[in-house]
Amino acid sequence: MIGWLQGQRVEVWKQGNRHAVIIGCAGVGYEVQVVPRHLNGMETTDTLTLWIHHVQREDAAHLFGFPDRRCRDLFRTLISVSGVGPQMGIALMDQCPVNELIDAIVQGDLRTLCRAQGVGKRTAERLAVELRAKLADLCDNEPGLSLVDLGDRESVTLNQDGLQDLQATLLALGYEDLEIRRAVRAVSSGSVPDSGSSSGNPPPATDRDAWLRASLRWLSMEPA
Repeated sequence: MIGWLQGQRVEVWKQGNRHAVIIGCAGVGYEVQVVPRHLNGMETTDTLTLWIHHVQREDAAHLFGFPDRRCRDLFRTLISVSGVGPQMGIALMDQCPVNELIDAIVQGDLRTLCRAQGVGKRTAERLAVELRAKLADLCDNEPGLSLVDLGDRESVTLNQDGLQDLQATLLALGYEDLEIRRAVRAVSSGSVPDSGSSSGNPPPATDRDAWLRASLRWLSMEPA
C-alpha cells in the first residue's frame, strides 16, 4: 500500500468535482485525487509531498493525497463512518479548513456539515455522534452537548449544565444518542407538555426534573 509520495508535479487536472495531480516519482507518474481547496498550493510548486490514502479494488486502485498526515488521518476517520465514502470525505474537507471541520463535528454543527456536497442531515448526525469522542482532543473548544446541534441549541432554554445532566441520565437509562437528541428537540418545541407547563411551551429553564419527565414521556411514546 502507498502511504506517502514525494516527486515532481507533472500535471494538474480538474474534471467536474474531481481535482487531481500527477506526481512523478522515480520515473512513474501517480495520479492522485486531492481536496480542491488544497490544489492552489500544489499549482505553484514543482516538488510535491503528499500523504496518501490508497484504496485498492478489484478493477482499479485509487490514491487520495493530502498535504500533511493530520489531513490524511482526518479523511480516514471521516470515511470510517457508515455511508461516508471517499468522495463525500473529500467534499467535507473541501467545505472548510480542517480545524473548522473538526469543530463542526465535535460541536454538532449540522448546518455546516450539510453544506458539503452530498451530505444530508442523517449523515451529518452520524458524523457528529460517532466521531465526537474520537475528535474531541483535536478540537480547540470544549465539546458541548453532542445531541443538540448549534441551530437547535439556540432554542433550548435549559442551560449547558442542565443539558449535560439530562443527557447523562437518559444515557444511563439505556437510551441512544439520537433518541435523546430528538427528545430534547421535541421538548424544546413545547410539543411534550409536562405537568405544570402549558401546551406549546417548554418546561421552565430552571426545572431540570420537568425536562427529564417530558423527555421520558416523549421517549415512551409508541412510534406512529
